[in-house]
Amino acid sequence: MAKPKIAIIFYSTYGTNHQVAVEAARAAEAAGAEVRLRRVAETAPKAVVEGQDAWKAQAARTADIPEVSHDDMEWADGYFFSAPTRYGAVASQLRAFIDTLGGLWMKGALANKTFTATTSAQNAHGGQEATTLGLYTTAMHWGAIIVAPGYTDPSVSEAGGNPYGFSTNAGAFDDKGRAAVAHQAKRLVEMTAKLRG
Repeated sequence: MAKPKIAIIFYSTYGTNHQVAVEAARAAEAAGAEVRLRRVAETAPKAVVEGQDAWKAQAARTADIPEVSHDDMEWADGYFFSAPTRYGAVASQLRAFIDTLGGLWMKGALANKTFTATTSAQNAHGGQEATTLGLYTTAMHWGAIIVAPGYTDPSVSEAGGNPYGFSTNAGAFDDKGRAAVAHQAKRLVEMTAKLRG
C-alpha cells in the first residue's frame, strides 16, 4: 500500500511555527508518511521584514524550504497547517495563500483530505483556539476531514490541553510541545491511511 502523502504547511514570523512544522514532518515520516515540508510565501514588505532582526533571521533560516504551491495541495492526502495567530485569526500570509485556492476548491481537489492545525500566540489567551477553529472552518468549506488531537494521548494535556490542535506561546516550544505535535502528526497519518484504505 502506498504511503499517505502529507503536506506540512507553515508560516512563521520568528520561528515557533517553523519548529512545530519540522517536528510534525519528522513525526509524520516516522509514522510512515511521505512528507512535503512547505513554507508560506512572505507577503509583508521587504523593508518591514528586514527592519526587524528576528524576523529577518527567520526568513533566512527558511529560505531553502520550498514555498507551498497548488501542486502540493493537489498532491497531498492530508494537511498539517501551522501558523501564528494575528488578532484572533490566522496570520495574513497564510490567509493570502488560502485565498488563492478557489480553483482547486471548485473542482473538488481539496475535498476528502485530512486536515489538522496548530498555532501560537504571544500569550496564552491571544486567540489560539479561535485561530485553529477558524482554519477548521476553512477546511469544512473544502470538504476536508478534520483530525483534531482531542484528548487521545497524555501528551495533549501535558502540553497545555488544547483538544483542537497544539498551541503554544511564541518562543516557548518545548519537549512537552514536541510530544504533543508528534502525536498530532502521527494521528493525522493514521487517520489518512485509514481513509485511503
